[in-house]
Amino acid sequence: MDLLAATSNPHKLDELRAIFAPLGVRVLGLSEIPGGPFPEPVEDGATFEANARIKAVAYAAMTGRVCLADDSGLEVDALGGAPGVHSAYYGGTAGGRSERDARNNARLLRELDGVPAERRTARFVCCMCVADPSGGVLAESRGTYEGRIGTGPRGENGFGYDPLLILPDGRSSAELSEAEKNSMSHRGAAARLIGPRVVSLLSGG
Repeated sequence: MDLLAATSNPHKLDELRAIFAPLGVRVLGLSEIPGGPFPEPVEDGATFEANARIKAVAYAAMTGRVCLADDSGLEVDALGGAPGVHSAYYGGTAGGRSERDARNNARLLRELDGVPAERRTARFVCCMCVADPSGGVLAESRGTYEGRIGTGPRGENGFGYDPLLILPDGRSSAELSEAEKNSMSHRGAAARLIGPRVVSLLSGG
């Protein structure tokens, strides 16, 4: 069973493939679908849920396939929930993904400078949406991944803000193995919630 994932982020694709493989679902990226490249829809929703719906509906219509999209990011309590839906471009839009990640992390650390550990609570949020080519929303889910923001990056795994999120066991998200992260992460939680519905949809159930 093939499922289109509306992302060109290779890290997200790797995570989704690892999570859905045990369910018998093969995840395809946008670059693997004939007719591309596909124009990116404007993600102007005020919430992760809204942006996931925008992407799922748009790419399902463009490709003629059932499509899963997710919108995810970081919420920091001391910053009123920021960076939130602006997580990917918190430090600006210029440059490649690794450059943006570095700027995003640097800005976050600057804004939390002097904030004590007990007030640095944060979470990753992932909202998923599955839509069909007619624009119908077939399933939605939400997963979270709790921790606090450290005072500097740690770990070589993961991407984005992973090096900054310190988990309850004292490790950063970037210090987890791929399998550990998938078992604990916001994306893993959202995928496990939506997975049975995806299998049912793709198998005609």
